[in-house]
Amino acid sequence: MNKVILAIAAIVVALLVLSSSLFVVDQRQFAAVFGLGQIKRVISEPGLYFKVPAPFENVVFLDKRILTLQSPDTDRFITAEKKNVVVDWYLKWRITNPTEFIRSYGGDQRRAGDRLSQIVKAALNEQITRRTVRQVLASQRDQVMQDVQAGIAKDIKGTGIQIVDMRLTRVDFVAAITQSVYRRMEAERQRVANELRSTGYAEAEKIRAEADKQREIVISQAYSKAQTIKGQGDAEASSIYAKSFGQNPQFAEFYRSLEAYRASFNNKSDVLVLDPNSQFFQFFRSPGGSAPKSAK
Repeated sequence: MNKVILAIAAIVVALLVLSSSLFVVDQRQFAAVFGLGQIKRVISEPGLYFKVPAPFENVVFLDKRILTLQSPDTDRFITAEKKNVVVDWYLKWRITNPTEFIRSYGGDQRRAGDRLSQIVKAALNEQITRRTVRQVLASQRDQVMQDVQAGIAKDIKGTGIQIVDMRLTRVDFVAAITQSVYRRMEAERQRVANELRSTGYAEAEKIRAEADKQREIVISQAYSKAQTIKGQGDAEASSIYAKSFGQNPQFAEFYRSLEAYRASFNNKSDVLVLDPNSQFFQFFRSPGGSAPKSAK
């Protein structure tokens, strides 16, 4: 019975020793094996590995993937024009040399992130203070990011870290200056709009005046031409009348009498008091218009 218990105990101890000696390295990880405070080996390939049971050897796992570090707070910087700007940023980095990384940061990724944040702020301050607001916001923004990334890479040389990318996600004035700029831009836009309205109104009045002028000229020319045509027609009519009247004087007298009748009886309210034997009614008494005979 004692032998069975001892065998079971031996198996359990062996399993415990074996489990503490085996470890698995994921494809997304580095594994650093420590022995007596020293780095014995670094494993970068995934698989199942053995080590001496603790406390003789320990394993520290490090992330092999690209990591993202964002600005914890909006940072404020001063430009070459002594104007305050706020900046948000993010940094892409990864561990390339686990041994150097462990020696520099003790294998602590949080500690490495805090140190990188300080380096980024220092590099941004160096680049922004030598540039104007316009350069930081637009014309040299890409150059600022490149220079900052180069400065960070220089400061972290030998720490086992590689900078993959660095970007500025936001560059803006502080809130008070932003409101002032917006108000000034709004006032400027309003001034330009008022100028355009005033110019448009003046142009409209000018066009309207020119159109009225052209209308009067056209009407005047048309009236003049109409009067000319009318005069020519009247002259032609007079010529025709003269020829007709010259050929038949009696018809001419009859026509003038009709014109006189038309003018006299134009309105129903017209009243004439005349002698029935008057010359005016000669064509009413006789189609030939002969003078009336005196009574005997």
